[in-house]
Amino acid sequence: MTDGVWNGLDELGPRLADLYRDLHRHPELSLQEHRTAGLLADGLRPLGFEVTEQVGGTGVVGVLRNGDGPVVMLRADIDALPVAERTGLPYASTERATDADGQEVPVMHACGHDMHATCLLGAATLLAGATTAWAGTLLVVFQPAEELARGARDMVEDGLFERFPKPDIVLGQHVGPLPAGFIGHAAGPVMAASDSARVVLHGRGGHGSRPESTVDPVLMAAHVVTRLQGIVAREVPPAEAAVVTVGRLRAGTKDNIIPDTAELGVNVRSYTPRVRDRVRAAVERVVRAEAAAQAAPRPPEIDWTHGMPLLVSDPEATAATVAAFAAHFGAERLLPMPPVSASEDVGVFGEAAGVPTVFWFWGGLDADTTFAALAAGQLDTLPGNHSAHFAPVVEPTLGTGVQTLVVAALAWLTTTTADA
Repeated sequence: MTDGVWNGLDELGPRLADLYRDLHRHPELSLQEHRTAGLLADGLRPLGFEVTEQVGGTGVVGVLRNGDGPVVMLRADIDALPVAERTGLPYASTERATDADGQEVPVMHACGHDMHATCLLGAATLLAGATTAWAGTLLVVFQPAEELARGARDMVEDGLFERFPKPDIVLGQHVGPLPAGFIGHAAGPVMAASDSARVVLHGRGGHGSRPESTVDPVLMAAHVVTRLQGIVAREVPPAEAAVVTVGRLRAGTKDNIIPDTAELGVNVRSYTPRVRDRVRAAVERVVRAEAAAQAAPRPPEIDWTHGMPLLVSDPEATAATVAAFAAHFGAERLLPMPPVSASEDVGVFGEAAGVPTVFWFWGGLDADTTFAALAAGQLDTLPGNHSAHFAPVVEPTLGTGVQTLVVAALAWLTTTTADA
């Protein structure tokens, strides 16, 4: 009864490909997605959606009411990263922007959010064109600032579920370094919790030729970075998993000047509340201990700036959604996956609404190349999310991503008896 939903998919493909290339060429940093949001809002309006912009900052919400039935939420994130693109594509980004710290940075869609947004608009187009095949309400959410771990929370705090219909289920997906045309799935914990901290170490600056008259925060920072790497190895049980990364270290202005401060950006990934609390406490203990060991004139500043909860794909709802994928794509295109150590804030929506979240992955890399790398045990050589070389092949990535969203939505919307 849903065959008619796919009417127009072939004709829609080239338009979506053009939109994808445009979004890829013109990425925008978190909280700066004004052009992107405008294009997506303009794409929803002709389809009959009630469209609201500037939800939670630069978020876009579309509501399509189609009689009695469940409210199904489809979500895509839209922000880019401060990465200099090195894909060599004709539509590669050359954009630069000013970040929240006032620094000029390159900008790239290195995580595939341009593909997420394009697929969601494509799914909205197909579902809006086949309203005789389903009943209920479609809630389409284009979310900003996922990379800052705050976009979902910002939209919720801006009244997302008070101003718009509250969903019965939240559906989301992520493109990644899997073979294009294939869908990765898991139930339960699928992506790690994430916590980020800004650490400022205080020293006493001076001339590089007289280190005895100073307290060197660069040396202090070096010891902190090294010592932090022992937390997972020696404080987390082998059967559990966690990651501690220092992704940023900034200090000094000149080679012969010992600075007053050093600043670190620390990130923690975990899968259970117990390990999360233990690792965060260990990070704070190590930072304070190293500062004390080097006679820092002031205690360090440790500010946990943002975090994402553990992303749990509801087991029962996931099983129903994956069954719909198998019926549509064939079981041979489904890939069971282990938990992923990256993080996502889509789970904030399900937690806030008190409803199940279902989340899956789909492939964006050339299938032949990916399977060859897998056979050779060289998957790590392929570009992944956040790499300057990551860019999904347009097809079949785009078509698959549109279809997964449509199939998932139809698995939860009420099916009508009218001929589609």
